[in-house]
Amino acid sequence: MHRGVYFDAWFPRQHCYHPSLPPRRLRMVDELVDYRATVLVWSAMGGGSLALPYLEQEAFGPVDARSRFYGFVNDSEFIAACHERGIKVLGIIFEAQGWEFPVELTDQEDAVLALNELRGVGRRDWMGLREFSSNRYPKLWKPIEHYFPGGLVNSDGDPVTDLIEECVARDIHGRPCHAHWVECPDREHQCFYMDRNNPVWREYLKAVIRIQVDAGVDGIQLDEAELPMGAFQYGACFCKDCMKGFRAHLQGLKPSEVDVVLDGVDLETFHYGDWLLAQGHDFKSDRESTPLFGDYYAFQCLSIKRYFAELADYAREYARSRGREIIVSGNFFNLEPMYLALADDVDLIITEMRNTTYRQPDWYRYVAAFAGDKDVVVVENPYGGVVPELIDLLGKGKGYDLFRLSLFEAAAMGSNMSVPYGSWMGSVIEDSFYAPHELASEIQAFLADHEQLFARRTANDVAVVFSVESTRELIGKADAGDNTTNARDESVVVPYRVVTKTLSDAAVPYDVVIWPDGVTAPDRSSSEALLRYSTVILPDVFALTEGQVAAVEGYLAAGGTVVVTDRVASSLPRHGGVRIARRAVLDELLPHGRQVETTVSAAANVQHLADGSYALHLVNYDYDRDVDAVRALTDVPLRVRLPKEREHATVVTSDGTRTPLEVVREEGAHVVRLGSLGVYAIVVFHDGELP
Repeated sequence: MHRGVYFDAWFPRQHCYHPSLPPRRLRMVDELVDYRATVLVWSAMGGGSLALPYLEQEAFGPVDARSRFYGFVNDSEFIAACHERGIKVLGIIFEAQGWEFPVELTDQEDAVLALNELRGVGRRDWMGLREFSSNRYPKLWKPIEHYFPGGLVNSDGDPVTDLIEECVARDIHGRPCHAHWVECPDREHQCFYMDRNNPVWREYLKAVIRIQVDAGVDGIQLDEAELPMGAFQYGACFCKDCMKGFRAHLQGLKPSEVDVVLDGVDLETFHYGDWLLAQGHDFKSDRESTPLFGDYYAFQCLSIKRYFAELADYAREYARSRGREIIVSGNFFNLEPMYLALADDVDLIITEMRNTTYRQPDWYRYVAAFAGDKDVVVVENPYGGVVPELIDLLGKGKGYDLFRLSLFEAAAMGSNMSVPYGSWMGSVIEDSFYAPHELASEIQAFLADHEQLFARRTANDVAVVFSVESTRELIGKADAGDNTTNARDESVVVPYRVVTKTLSDAAVPYDVVIWPDGVTAPDRSSSEALLRYSTVILPDVFALTEGQVAAVEGYLAAGGTVVVTDRVASSLPRHGGVRIARRAVLDELLPHGRQVETTVSAAANVQHLADGSYALHLVNYDYDRDVDAVRALTDVPLRVRLPKEREHATVVTSDGTRTPLEVVREEGAHVVRLGSLGVYAIVVFHDGELP
């Protein structure tokens, strides 16, 4: 499992300005070594969405003697220094962002006197993608023809001289959309929401990839990987290439698949935006009920798969042409179903969680299911969560156990929560997130020194199915809101979430099994994937593909138990192994009883280690605000059912202490008692020496 660092390295007490990250220093590498870092995300050369010459300055530009005095380096030099210490660096490509900045120049326009933060000197103008693509500053930047010798030509065959005008996402009225979540409201800069469906923008992004690979990155991270689906929140996208693509998508459907609302409509000239406006729809209010929304959603899911894969393949091929292998990743945000089809194209799953809270084991179990056999790195989100409060506490020397919980919880549940190193605090708060150095080093040292006690493979005997087709609409309603608020509508009940929270709160270990819809992402369900579970729970799973029906049939035929809640698919096999339960009634959800029984409230996960041992990871959330610490629980009984008996048990606490436990076997269960349970502990059931 990777130990990631969210390495924006933005300055404290100042805006986190996209897209350009602050200059790097050699001292940072020493601190990353203290964090036992293996990979840095959001970490290098973001300036491509300002201009390619600016990106080259980040990567290879000269560093003056005064800056060298304090160890400042350009990004290619920083990457090389990280390589010497075994740390991988990912170049970040802000795919959705197209920037314009206020600038102050000399009268000769041969030097920049101020950019973004102005000083009231020189001659005022603008600098960004528009100026680059029109060769506005020949004394400052190489011409666009240096990077694209044949120029850039759009899908209509016309030459492009304004990248923003050409590639911006547009609402139903044709107005350009802005990426509001990165625009600082007290600054004049502008960030336009760009559209990867436009072939011109993909060609531009490929140039960004070339520069980053030439600078030595270990991998490419494609931020805003769902581009342009994130623009739905702004009532977009209705640009010419999205409209061309959707028209072709509809023309490619079988006659039986075409919605009846299109009867009599000429698909050769069909324009979705104009058609909706004529019927009084704006693609903002009640969007999910908009005519053809399902078809448009499916079209965009297929488009993001196609074009994300195009860029991922290009990055790997270009690196190989330079004699190197790189990894590819993307920001999959909250791992919504739209990202499922993209997972095949990446080597590392990165998620910027939608809501960061102090207790979310159920979300991490979903993350582990999404990642499968691939490493995953999670970063926090400042919007709609606890991060601002946590930063305030840490700044006052408090909240240390809350921070410990955030990293240990992820590891216990099968993920990696990155260490923040000047990480993003949004566009309003003038600060960035740095954890206390000694605290972060302490946590990371434990995880690194005990990595043999972590495994992707589990030994949990309950599975909860996340059905994309059954659950997507409800989650879309519950999580409605743009990504500057990330508000959740608690009045919307999502049965899947109720079931997983009920299990997590009761210390029930479980796995999540994700069943895609077979259209926007391939359905790979099988009975073999279910056979090791004593119980498979289907919360409100009312839609099943043929493959999913076959998987359930095979599982039931092998003696498995299926528990259903809420709506039930008409195609679900009629079988004595199917039980009906109320979604929040634990005993009904677990007809075979609990795998882990205890008297305390903790999250539990059983991982199957490489040597055959079983590691029960326990997270204690009993945080007392008055004393600012997690209360140590004493004399904690545990009764654990495992697939195979193990002779010994040892508890490893988060300070590294190892204590042997007496094991008693009762009716096939391992019974042990912990003298104390602090923030986090791992109970290892093993034969022979502890791994």
